[in-house]
Amino acid sequence: MTNNENKNTSNKKKKKRSKLKIVLLSILTLLIIAVGGTYSYIHHIFSKVETKKIDKDNLGVDEDLKAQLKAMGKDDIINIALFGLDKTNNEELGRSDATMILSLDMDNKKVKMISIMRDSYVDIDGHGKDKLNHAHAFGGPELAIKTLNKTFNLNITDFASVDFADMEKIVDYLGGVEIDIKQSEIETANEYIVDLAKLGRTDPQYIEKPGVQNLTGMQALAYTRIRYVGNGDFERTDRQRRVLEALFEKIANTGATEFPALVSNLLPYIQTSFSSGEIIKIGSYMLLNGVTTFEEQRFPLDEDCKDTGEVIDGIWYLPFDKKATTEKLHKYIFEDIKPS
Repeated sequence: MTNNENKNTSNKKKKKRSKLKIVLLSILTLLIIAVGGTYSYIHHIFSKVETKKIDKDNLGVDEDLKAQLKAMGKDDIINIALFGLDKTNNEELGRSDATMILSLDMDNKKVKMISIMRDSYVDIDGHGKDKLNHAHAFGGPELAIKTLNKTFNLNITDFASVDFADMEKIVDYLGGVEIDIKQSEIETANEYIVDLAKLGRTDPQYIEKPGVQNLTGMQALAYTRIRYVGNGDFERTDRQRRVLEALFEKIANTGATEFPALVSNLLPYIQTSFSSGEIIKIGSYMLLNGVTTFEEQRFPLDEDCKDTGEVIDGIWYLPFDKKATTEKLHKYIFEDIKPS
């Protein structure tokens, strides 16, 4: 690669990070306005979020870790579970088709979005070994959080989730998202589009060509569901992150006067264990600590699992090196050491 190509790649990455920073600043600005005098109005907006109570004594939190972090002065790092749910056939809970950890690192002024492979082969309390995304289907966010904590020795006590069916509405509300579609993805995406159109009793909105284009909600949702094109679940996870990033960028470009209405319209699609007051408190705390940098990472790493996975009793799973993954995940979250 030439020096000019290296420079162009570097500039693109900087622009991408810059846009994501704008998102955080926009959200945090909204929150600080609440503290500054319009608290009742913003509190009303955030009250539209559906709050779901969970038993915080049954989340498998690593108490040793809590003590260690307190001794190290790192107990202000907040880890939140994020679930993108795939509810089919009117399921009450649904599988967590996307499982992420949002880590708010006040010391290093960063927000880290960490994707965990959905097919990771883990122990689920009361259900034995199974895919990570099944934990939510078995016991909702409480069991899903417990599985993350037990598997990776973590301290997660709260969550936020959105149904992928609602993501379609969110994308359409924002006017679509810009995604670079590969030729190899079109056929499979359109198969999912046909299914989505039948479920919604509407006309399919086909993707007709490759390249960078603005996807509708139906097209974006179909794109995130592509699995058997490319490197399986690894690329599927990347696609989900690309759509989230595109959503973030759309939100970042929302004008200051339009932002409150945008938040008001999107929040009803979110379910969380946080109260509206807690959301505002965390946002204000982040702003006061100058948290402006956004990063992303995926675990397990390629080196710690077989990209071909393993078929066990006729089902494909992703076994991984639990010890190595936990160590690297902890270094990233609590020591800010990103995998090389």
